Amino acid sequence: MPRYKPAQCNGMFIPVVFEEQIQPGTFEFALDHLVDQELDLTALDAKFRNDANGAPAYDPRAMLKIVLLAYSRGLITSRKIEQACEHNVVFMALSGDARPSYTHIAKFVRELGDQVSALFTQVLMTCDRLGLIGKTMFAIDGVKLPANASKERSGTHAELAHRAERLDKAAAKIVALHQAQDEHGEAPDTQRQARIDELRREAQATREFIAKQPRRLNRKGQELKTNLTDPDSAKMATSKGVIQGYAAQAAVDSRHQVIVAADIVGSGSEQSMLLPMIDKAALRQAHTLITADAGYFSDDNVKALHDQGIPALIADNGMRKRDERFAEQGKHKAKGDALYDKRATAQPIRFFRPADFKFHDDDTATCPAGKTLTSNGATYGQRGHRFQRFEADAGDCAGCALRGQCLRNPKATRGRQVARFEPRAPDKQHPSARMRSAIDSPRGRALYSRRIATVEPVFANIRHHKRMSRFTLRGKIKVSTQWQLYCL
Repeated sequence: MPRYKPAQCNGMFIPVVFEEQIQPGTFEFALDHLVDQELDLTALDAKFRNDANGAPAYDPRAMLKIVLLAYSRGLITSRKIEQACEHNVVFMALSGDARPSYTHIAKFVRELGDQVSALFTQVLMTCDRLGLIGKTMFAIDGVKLPANASKERSGTHAELAHRAERLDKAAAKIVALHQAQDEHGEAPDTQRQARIDELRREAQATREFIAKQPRRLNRKGQELKTNLTDPDSAKMATSKGVIQGYAAQAAVDSRHQVIVAADIVGSGSEQSMLLPMIDKAALRQAHTLITADAGYFSDDNVKALHDQGIPALIADNGMRKRDERFAEQGKHKAKGDALYDKRATAQPIRFFRPADFKFHDDDTATCPAGKTLTSNGATYGQRGHRFQRFEADAGDCAGCALRGQCLRNPKATRGRQVARFEPRAPDKQHPSARMRSAIDSPRGRALYSRRIATVEPVFANIRHHKRMSRFTLRGKIKVSTQWQLYCL
């Protein structure tokens, strides 16, 4: 039998020179040089007033190195970062064997605040000086990430008040059961009493939240759902279901996929973030092309880009319908999803739309069942649209076999009404029309096709390789700090 030298896998006492652990060409080597030689951290030094009195503080340079190295390796929680500082030689070498506790690490990230934006800008300036930012195209996109908040503790003020009443009723029910057992001489249940106290505390906290927090309203004045644990977060629909979280935004340069701007928004709609993200991209030049998907398209956004003279390609919801390359995409949807079937097992009812009706010049229309709808011939206006209203006879709809497919509420609606809109003459000089024309051109399609290859791999890297699957802090300012550190 051949003989081999034994492999030692147990603990050993060996001499370690920290300087030799940071090898040139590695991420930690670049991080060490960047923080010590390139970044100005005087603003972080100004936080401390322990020159004459007080205990020594952890160097913010060492703390920044620890956090950025941990995030690059997918360590997001402060406890795991603390363990890495105690057991990983690279973390020890980079921090000078500082070994801060998880509370110090969490406090450092939590209190960075506005100073992380200044650090972000300094790193961008260094990347620009090294020629890593092309400034030819910036691709803007967002990713929805869960917040450190309970989805069940979310709702409007009325819904939260109803939830508090339900908690009180649940506590009262347990109290009644508790009293019934006392009458029979049974021993008191301490776990049941703890549950009663918990329900009452949560109900009281909910009422206090409603009394202190104002209602969240959208631009139309409608009330939005808020959350008890993180009021700045919002419920968002994703491909995997509804989450309570934030929409993390990033603008990425097309040359080396460097993130040039980052921010978060506590809303599922990303339209309002287009212009702020462009303003945050400090390295943008007059010729820099801005690209974004249909989630950022609106007439107001396109008009603002046109008025400011910003070159951009923003997709609209009908872009793919106008693209002849997607004319046969319907045949692929029938195949189902290779990973899982997102569609419901029961097919929803397809209601008849105006396109299913036949309109005639004599102010009449024919429904799918062959019945006649009449109009008084008058035209009405709504938001710049001119339309004519047709109405069916209640008797025709009462015994119709297609009633369930035609009326959304068959029990309450007497007869079907349908409107025929007059086609509006397209304004080819309108900014939105010009945007559609530009993105439908061969050059526009070629430029816009680079967007997905620029920004999507960045989100994939952050979410899967760097394991940023959810935020661990609460509040918009703290969550924004954590997101910018990851993008940094």
